[in-house]
Amino acid sequence: MEEERYDAEQIEVLEGLEPVRKVPGMYIGSTGAEGLHHLVYEIVDNAIDEALAGFCTEIRVEILPGNIIRVTDNGRGIPTGIHPKEGISAATVVYTVLHAGGKFGGGGYKVSGGLHGVGASVVNALSEWLELTVKDGEHVHFQHFDRGKYTEPMTIIGDTTETGTTVMFKPDPEIFELTDFDYTTLRRRMREQAYLNAGIRIVISDTRDPDNVEEKVLHFEDGIRQFVSHIHRIKGYEAVGDIIYMAGKQDGYSAEIAMQYNDSYNEVILSFANSIHTKDGGSHETGFKNALTKVINEYGKNFNILKENEKLSGDDVREGMTAIVSVKLMDREFEGQTKGRLTSPEVRPFVEKLVQEKLMDYFEKNPAVAREILDKCLAARRAREAAKNARETARRKSAMESASLPGKLADCSEHGVENTEIYIVEGDSAGGSAKGGRDRRYQAILPLWGKMLNVEKARIDRVYGNDKLMPVVTALGTGIGEDFNLEKLRYEKVIIMADADVDGCHIRTLLLTFFFRYMRPLIENGNVYIAQPPLYRVARGKKVYYAFSDQERDKFIEELSDANGNSSKVAVQRYKGLGEMDSEQLWETTMNPETRTILRVKMEDAIRADEIITILMGDKVLPRKDYIERYARTVSNLDI
Repeated sequence: MEEERYDAEQIEVLEGLEPVRKVPGMYIGSTGAEGLHHLVYEIVDNAIDEALAGFCTEIRVEILPGNIIRVTDNGRGIPTGIHPKEGISAATVVYTVLHAGGKFGGGGYKVSGGLHGVGASVVNALSEWLELTVKDGEHVHFQHFDRGKYTEPMTIIGDTTETGTTVMFKPDPEIFELTDFDYTTLRRRMREQAYLNAGIRIVISDTRDPDNVEEKVLHFEDGIRQFVSHIHRIKGYEAVGDIIYMAGKQDGYSAEIAMQYNDSYNEVILSFANSIHTKDGGSHETGFKNALTKVINEYGKNFNILKENEKLSGDDVREGMTAIVSVKLMDREFEGQTKGRLTSPEVRPFVEKLVQEKLMDYFEKNPAVAREILDKCLAARRAREAAKNARETARRKSAMESASLPGKLADCSEHGVENTEIYIVEGDSAGGSAKGGRDRRYQAILPLWGKMLNVEKARIDRVYGNDKLMPVVTALGTGIGEDFNLEKLRYEKVIIMADADVDGCHIRTLLLTFFFRYMRPLIENGNVYIAQPPLYRVARGKKVYYAFSDQERDKFIEELSDANGNSSKVAVQRYKGLGEMDSEQLWETTMNPETRTILRVKMEDAIRADEIITILMGDKVLPRKDYIERYARTVSNLDI
């Protein structure tokens, strides 16, 4: 490959670094776990940029004792020459000046990811300290920074024939709520990068515990094709046909797509731009969807599989399909600071044309596979029509009943949404206690009885009219699926309150699965919560404590025992269910906003949530068995 120019003159400066420490959330999304891990992603993305340019083959990511991160690549090394405008090393500029890098038209990179090119300086600004080591094939250059500032310039500390960059940093505890890195989270992101950049070798390790060192080598020659296989394997899906791979290039950008159908009812499309996950889709994903629908309909008409007046919808052709859509382009435009949606307009027609040509060619060469896919799409359409009929029936029934609320709902008296909450309670007895203990001004109670439908194993037509789920839908007022409207939500908080045992856990999981599949914006908007009822009542005389764990129970027992340690006068009651508490106890422990603990359900990792729900609630036994065997030892307070 011809060596492309990449030196100090390619580093263009746009503005200073001062705002980063004042408003870190603007640059990394949050100062919680998500933002913490984003620091690593930014440094790795810079190494990936070197790989995209053709100069890096291996990246090492290490979590060292003390939650220190070290990222090493064998790329060209950041330019260390004196920057013509700043008068200091170009590498120093990259790490101390916001919007300084080789990604702004200076010719350093044709294709790059990174967060608007600010990654290196932002990581430096938000680290307690950072050390940068650059090998340029002749010398080893080194510089130390403290919270984004330096006292000594970049200096030569040795000679070498190697090239590459090593960045070692410690997140600043003054900035972040926590500084403990999660190995699994980082490994998952590195695996994704290895899939998206076929052939690159990424090694991730965790050496914080010398007795339990973890290391994973991630290297996939078949790239995104193996990504699709990985998704199907962890979900336990059976493939329908082969993986269909499509790739093409045009001036300034390229695209590759891998897709395969499976025996599930779920659609999984993961789209990426310059190796950055565009969780909200965008022009590349739209182009793929449009072309897929057009090709399948056109093929069905051409070969008389579809009648003249028949037409498959986008939902029909995407049911039970997993697809990876990856584009790489020079001038990328994103919506939002964290690049959730690609908006580059020229990408849509490019991807659309590519898929139309390649997919139609594949179908014509593989008619048996094409027919199998068409049959699956037709089955999806029939199910969707059944769901539509069920939905219309439900609407008519609701209209005839004057949109009446469920009979078991004890509604609150406040008419606005603000500060109101609904408790979805397991069982009539617990529902009775909750009704008696609530503050009826703003708290509504909806009791459920019996096990509800597991929607992971059912199509949407079975959801409509289900006597366990529809009362929830009616009470919340939002509708489900394509009818969902968050603006119609009748309560600010939707709180799941179930027993602290296996059955209660199952109820919670079933409800969360339902919300995840058919009312996902509730979770994305932060409206769903899980109540935390106590496990124990510890009392002696008039002194009463409620314990939410075995450790708390033991602490309260010790506190109430006699001076010599005698605990015989301490009464401990283990709550087997919410119904064992009277209204006053339930209010005091679980429903009073002043004293209760509730957990908000978050959507920080939708892909992982989707995987776990499929594993735990799907109809494939082996993946569930493997998951349980792997994680059973980490479960505490399991009441069997």
